Amino acid sequence: MARPPVCKIMDYGKFKYETKKKSSEAKKKQVVVQLKEVKLRPKTDEHDYNFKVKNVRRFLEEGNKARVTIMFRGREITHKEIGQKLLQSVAEDVKEVGVIEQMPRQEGRQMFMILAPNAKYLAQLREQARLASDKAEKAERQTRPERQERAAAAAEEENEPTSAAPETAQVSAAPTEEASATADDA
Repeated sequence: MARPPVCKIMDYGKFKYETKKKSSEAKKKQVVVQLKEVKLRPKTDEHDYNFKVKNVRRFLEEGNKARVTIMFRGREITHKEIGQKLLQSVAEDVKEVGVIEQMPRQEGRQMFMILAPNAKYLAQLREQARLASDKAEKAERQTRPERQERAAAAAEEENEPTSAAPETAQVSAAPTEEASATADDA
């Protein structure tokens, strides 16, 4: 501790305002991961299954977690192995995009599994998106001078007829001066 104590006189209202701004900036950069759910049945057919897997894949690519739930009805509950196989096949179909966060578990008449996005795959997607935006920005920068050149050429073309008109006026004025000069000589 310093002797004498060091202190700073400051505007408390300004200090509170700046801390509030910093916290709001931190919140903007924060990513909230949501848990999205897809429900299946043991008798879900192939097309419906593919559609649901496509949705799970989309959820994981967006950076959200996905909960895959198998709902058993009536006597279907006696064949839990069908639900297990279905959940394992979902995990296999999305293994490059997501990883199993919570293994299949049964609660009552529902069996569920939670999938989380694969960090390496998400980083790869972000890198591809960044490269694509950089490429688009570079193309925009290259076309910008071309557009400016075209605009300048168009402006010159518009200015040429107006500058050509006085020249024609001067040309037409020249013979009249000659004519007046010849008239003076005579």
